[in-house]
Amino acid sequence: MFESENAQRATSGDMFMLNAPQPRPEDLPSSAQLRRSTFVAIAVAAVIGVAVVLPAEYTIDPTGLGGPTGLQEMGEIKQQLHREAERDGHHSERRLEERSIADAIIGLLVRPAHAQTSVAAPEWTDDATFTLAPGEGYEIKLSMLKGGVADYEWTANGGKMNYDLHAHAGGLDARYKRGRGAEGDSGSFTAEFDGDHGWFFRNRDRQPVTVTLRVRGDYSKLKRLN
Repeated sequence: MFESENAQRATSGDMFMLNAPQPRPEDLPSSAQLRRSTFVAIAVAAVIGVAVVLPAEYTIDPTGLGGPTGLQEMGEIKQQLHREAERDGHHSERRLEERSIADAIIGLLVRPAHAQTSVAAPEWTDDATFTLAPGEGYEIKLSMLKGGVADYEWTANGGKMNYDLHAHAGGLDARYKRGRGAEGDSGSFTAEFDGDHGWFFRNRDRQPVTVTLRVRGDYSKLKRLN
């Protein structure tokens, strides 16, 4: 029963679709009408472009409607923003160029100044070289006044050295620095009183060791006490 009802509905639907009225040829638009609609659409687009797009985007108002409608003001704002963006971009590029030029100038100024500082370092005033056999000691001193400053540098070639940087005079003693098994040392010291200030070296290695000492500063004489 249900199947026959469904079949009847389907048959009725098909008959309705078949009985739908077909459009008559005279009801369809003709070629002339289609061309006229196309021309109208183009004309409307042209009017919109001239009356709306030109003043709103380029501040060009041939129809005079841009001012009253605010479209020309909108275009002026857009153009101003565009010019400012371009100007900011040019300024950024200019700032980068100026910074590069400034860095180059600073580099030209700093490098000669640094080179001048390096060259201006004073030369060593005196140097002494001596070789110590195993167990042998050697003493070398600088005659200095209180407050004088001496720079030094020494290296041990062939082994290691024990050393004692000290001073003694008129019952006064000063211990500046000491070390064991050292291959060299450098630095400066300030005389605590008038007298002889310097080093005592001893070779505690099993082979001869050659020591080279360089000094400069506020002293009047280098003394070899061995």
